[in-house]
Amino acid sequence: MRRVRYESTGGPLFLEEVPVPVPGPGELLVHTEAIGVTLPVVRKVTEAAEPIPLGGEIAGEVVAVGQDVTRFRAGERVTGLCFGHGYADFAVLHEGMASAIPDTASAVDAVALVRSGLVALGALDAARPEPGEAVLITAAASGVGHLAVQLARARGAGRVVGAVSDPAKGDFVRALGADEVITYDHLDRPGWGDPVDYVLDAAGGELLTPALAALAPDGRLVAYSSGGGTIQAYDLLVGAKSVIGFQMARIARGKPELYERWRQELWRLFAEGALKPSLYGEFALAEAAKAHEVIESRSNLGKVVLRP
Repeated sequence: MRRVRYESTGGPLFLEEVPVPVPGPGELLVHTEAIGVTLPVVRKVTEAAEPIPLGGEIAGEVVAVGQDVTRFRAGERVTGLCFGHGYADFAVLHEGMASAIPDTASAVDAVALVRSGLVALGALDAARPEPGEAVLITAAASGVGHLAVQLARARGAGRVVGAVSDPAKGDFVRALGADEVITYDHLDRPGWGDPVDYVLDAAGGELLTPALAALAPDGRLVAYSSGGGTIQAYDLLVGAKSVIGFQMARIARGKPELYERWRQELWRLFAEGALKPSLYGEFALAEAAKAHEVIESRSNLGKVVLRP
């Protein structure tokens, strides 16, 4: 089978031929039909000290199961988070990370919805939103951000503000349900708009400080970005603001019941038409480097997917 790999920090990415893996106890072997490309994986390629398996979101058909698997069998369609080599024709997925794909959804729908939707929904829950509150969502046109805009609206947000890097993304974000769209340079200016009650921040870095400043007193900022950033303690004291860190992997590994409940909510909202994942583009497995370039440039509107 084909698999994407790299040998040193920063790449380049290349295809190699390797044997099809064998699923171990509690594992599924999935013939991949769609593979999600995410910023955390892209950053690991460019920043990790040593090469790592290119894992992440996959969707496809189960072709074999390991010992002790009880929930799935060969022939069923699943999606989930792969911690090993996911950029491949076949990938191993732990049963606990797998979710059945409804008949009404494609593999691309599934890979665009479940992992990114879980991050968006988890970050939203971490903010403890109250109906009618105002929210600011950074990276609002991204794979996670465009779902967060829709979820905030579905959860009863009174005002949804999307922050983007390029004004050209404005119409896309408004069509998702945002009341306002601002660019990052506008956010950094005093008086950009009324304060918000909570921020879902996927950008991090230099944007963290102006995003915190956008909060009303007692506001909450949920940081789920891999971009880092530093916050001054005094900025929290003024207005009694708080910052909450959110990492999906901790939920997936440590709280499987919550993880499953969120998955079911995402599929319910999808079935009701309240949540519509948007696909920016599909790339062949051999074009993984091009897909990474799109993510690095932040030019995508919605999800970027590899199709083996």
